[in-house]
Amino acid sequence: MSERKSRFVAGLRAVEQLLASGPGQVRRLYVEYRTANPRVAAASARAHDAGIEVQSANRARLTQLGGEARHQGIVAEIRRDGTRLDEAALRSLVEKRLGEGAPLLLLLLDGIQDPHNLGACLRTADAAGVDAVIVPRHGAAGLGPTVSKVAAGAAETVPFAEVANPGRVLDWLGDYGVARIGTSDRGTEEPWAVDLAGPVVLVMGREETGLGEGTRRRCDRLVRLPMAGDVSSLNVSVATGIFLFEIVRQRRPA
Repeated sequence: MSERKSRFVAGLRAVEQLLASGPGQVRRLYVEYRTANPRVAAASARAHDAGIEVQSANRARLTQLGGEARHQGIVAEIRRDGTRLDEAALRSLVEKRLGEGAPLLLLLLDGIQDPHNLGACLRTADAAGVDAVIVPRHGAAGLGPTVSKVAAGAAETVPFAEVANPGRVLDWLGDYGVARIGTSDRGTEEPWAVDLAGPVVLVMGREETGLGEGTRRRCDRLVRLPMAGDVSSLNVSVATGIFLFEIVRQRRPA
């Protein structure tokens, strides 16, 4: 596998989580030469015990591999895995979950630009039990070292679908009876007043501009959070967490 085709996870917490939850995904571990950090040494030993190749590297090499993410002396090279979905695979996942009668929960991010926000959304999606996160293939942040670091392992576990046309995905999700719940300051309902217990795709808009017109028109309901202060909106990753866990709350047994 060439580096061009590899993905890298940088940072102690993210690598530790990856070694704990999915060591089979790790192809190689790069660690700082003669590190004095006991956590880096412990992660290196854990990888060695799991049969993962461990390679020493200087800080310049780690910075090159980790990109914008702070590597903290350790970078994992991960294999291509089944968490990356195309539209056909996403449709198969949806059909399987609906066929099982499972409470399908999808998160569609309509053009998130900041990889830190995408990473935070993935981490929250993992905690809330989201079945897949959907993003546009173009014009939005994609998976990378910064996203993986912020997501703290969730980028390697949550199914992630990059699609050419999110509007088309919303169209066929509607055909399957999945409720398309958009979030917007134009919304007239609060999420706790809407029944979110059935199959749902939660649609979050881009930073600053919110949902695109085509996306908004395809939503069955638009919900909003009541804002009591002077701030008109929340960071998209914070708002995503509030909406997702309202869905989780509604689905919990009484």
